[in-house]
Amino acid sequence: MAEVKITAGVRSEFGKGAARRARREGKVPGVVYGHGAEPVHVNLPGHELMLALKTPNVLISLDVDGKSELVIPKAVQKDPIKGFLEHVDLLQVKRGEKVSVEVPVHVEGELAPGGNLIEHVLNALPVEAEATHIPESVTVSVEGLEAGASIVAKDIELPKGTSLAVEDDAVVLQIVAAQAEAPAEEAEAEEGAEAPAEGAEA
Repeated sequence: MAEVKITAGVRSEFGKGAARRARREGKVPGVVYGHGAEPVHVNLPGHELMLALKTPNVLISLDVDGKSELVIPKAVQKDPIKGFLEHVDLLQVKRGEKVSVEVPVHVEGELAPGGNLIEHVLNALPVEAEATHIPESVTVSVEGLEAGASIVAKDIELPKGTSLAVEDDAVVLQIVAAQAEAPAEEAEAEEGAEAPAEGAEA
């Protein structure tokens, strides 16, 4: 995984007002923590950070006041309506260090005919990987699967050096039969027929 270089400044102002001012300047408030060190509050360049976060578990070489360290995003807060970044938590990591992260699950292949659906029980797979070799995603094939089939964590092929951080038999996704709408409509019609008309004696 390639490193993304970002330069940040130490944040000395706190609170909602300070956060709003930072965002007006195109910056995103954040905190860097890990390895037992005191958390460092920073302001990061919003556009560069947004581009970096398009890669899940991106490895960032963060320069703060001339000191560089490796970090990965652990919590990202976005405005639920406008979608801009509100705050980010960054975890310090070291080369060779194992970290626990969640990796997106990508699905490929065609299900067996019959209008079945894929239900994602886990949208992301918890794994443990070396900090500088975190996989961007894992791929699952659903080719030919029928309703009732499921894929569990141990069925997924992981890159070398990556291990599961969840039970082997944890269900990642399952195939379910598409629910027909007609029976529900018929049931509603029957309920309507059974209900007494207004003004009528019960």
